[in-house]
Amino acid sequence: MKKIIHIDMDAFYASVEERDNPSLRGKPVVVGGPPNSRAVVSTANYIARQYGVHSAMPCSVAQRLCPQAIFVPHRFSVYKEISGEIREIFYEYTDLVEPLSLDEAYLDVTLNKYSIPSAIRIAREIKEKIKNKTQLTASAGVAGGKFLAKVASGMNKPDGLTVILPEEAREFLLKLPIGKFFGIGKKTEEKMKSLGIHSGKELFEKSEAELTRFFGKMGGHYFRIVRGIDHSEVRSSRMKKSISTETTFEKDIEDLSILKQKLKSLCDDLERRLQKSNLKGKSFVLKVKYEDFSQVTKSFLFNYYVQNSSDFFDRATQILNSLNTQKKVRLLGVGLSHLNNENQDENQMDLFSSGLNA
Repeated sequence: MKKIIHIDMDAFYASVEERDNPSLRGKPVVVGGPPNSRAVVSTANYIARQYGVHSAMPCSVAQRLCPQAIFVPHRFSVYKEISGEIREIFYEYTDLVEPLSLDEAYLDVTLNKYSIPSAIRIAREIKEKIKNKTQLTASAGVAGGKFLAKVASGMNKPDGLTVILPEEAREFLLKLPIGKFFGIGKKTEEKMKSLGIHSGKELFEKSEAELTRFFGKMGGHYFRIVRGIDHSEVRSSRMKKSISTETTFEKDIEDLSILKQKLKSLCDDLERRLQKSNLKGKSFVLKVKYEDFSQVTKSFLFNYYVQNSSDFFDRATQILNSLNTQKKVRLLGVGLSHLNNENQDENQMDLFSSGLNA
């Protein structure tokens, strides 16, 4: 039986800002762009979340929900430095560390450097060391697999420690509201509820064939996780599966010639990112979000690896020309996947997943 810990920092960016500026404590804090801009919320502290503010929300919406919120610009270089300090603590116990972002990671402590038999003890020690070193709190989930550990870490935030023992996993999953299952987003949650699936209990009652019919290949995944079947390994190094960049405009753009100028700038930025990582890719994607927040993505597969803007800008322009020009454009994004760093599992690619403006 594996012993997996998932560590998730509590409102990480906002907590760093409160730590470095004590006058913010006890007030709703939003990290992101100015409230009158088109920027989005990077994170919000727990006071702001009580008003409905959440990450990826437009800052203008966050201000309407919480007029008294204090908006603070993000400082990614600071967050990255602190994240490095936290990871040093992880590596004291195990080299099997799989970072998911700056503020969370999986640790496999089945065989750890101190030969500590209790994963719960390790989680407590890590939380204490993080607090002593950074003055920040983290929540931890301990379980026999990554999926359960991830769900557990979010159960008692902030500063929580939730343990799901093997003999408790079945009952825990059956009672878990379907929206709390990690990986089930709002749209999937709505679809499940329309099928009468409101908790793990109803999900468990569906056959694998039924779930596959409703949800495609993800149906098999849902069938397994509700039974606590999770053989995914903690990967100590995460290979880049895509490189992308996007921009949200200050004002929606209708003029196609201006959009092409913006597209050229994005393609040049993508080229710089690829060259910095010494990577090339084959699958080019253009993402367009319109004024009404509807969104389309179009892709083109090259039969050779590309890296330079000159390789894909013309193709991106052709795709842009083919799209709906009747609506103003709010956001443009470009990206490359099928990278040349090694063979990749296409099913795990997620272009434009998060942090694209970081």
